[in-house]
Parts: sequence; structure tokens; C-alpha cells
Amino acid sequence: MSTEGIEAIFLETHNWGRAAKFFQALGFQLDVSAGDGSGVLRNGEGPYLVLVEVPQDRPPQTQIALKVPDADAFGEDPAVEVVTPFEDTHYGTREMTVRDPDGRVWSLQAPPAR
Repeated sequence: MSTEGIEAIFLETHNWGRAAKFFQALGFQLDVSAGDGSGVLRNGEGPYLVLVEVPQDRPPQTQIALKVPDADAFGEDPAVEVVTPFEDTHYGTREMTVRDPDGRVWSLQAPPAR
């Protein structure tokens, strides 16, 4: 079981436009704007930053996705609690969630199945 660092950071925001401008001022480039209050920014070869606007009555959340090179080769380890096994996503990757010893949930992201 091995990861290759951070693949993406998912940030929820109450104002997509303001948040996108903030990160662009910090050197991120807009990679994709879905036009629905979501988009992807990138700074060099670092992790993707995925911004998604959520309603004002919902506290914004943050999720970090760790990169897995091949979901099919990803072995199980009794030290890692699997919350959900790898599943295909609507955005073209495979994703698994695991829980760390302190109860935080982490996303593991792999390329689509071959």
C-alpha cells in the first residue's frame, strides 16, 4: 500500500469568484471553470485545487486527495481502515476513502481503470 503524495485539494467556498481570484493572486492558474460555481486551479506541477461553491448555510469543508498510481495494485493493510473501496467517479478517476487513527477521512485518488 503506497501513495505518491497529494493529488488534489478540494475546497468548498461560499463565493467561488472571490475564492478563485484569491488563489489566482497567489499564483494559481485557472485550469477549468465549469460555469456552475466550481472549477480547477493549478500552480505549476503541484496538486490540483478544486473549488466548489456551497450554500451559505453549509460550513465549507476541505478534503485532501492522496495520489495512488494504480487502484488495482493497491494492497490492503490492516493499519488502514477502508471507509469506501475504490469506485469510479463522475470526473474520470477512481476514488477510495480511508479513516486515519484520529477519525479524519482521507480520499485516495487513482487513474481510471484500464
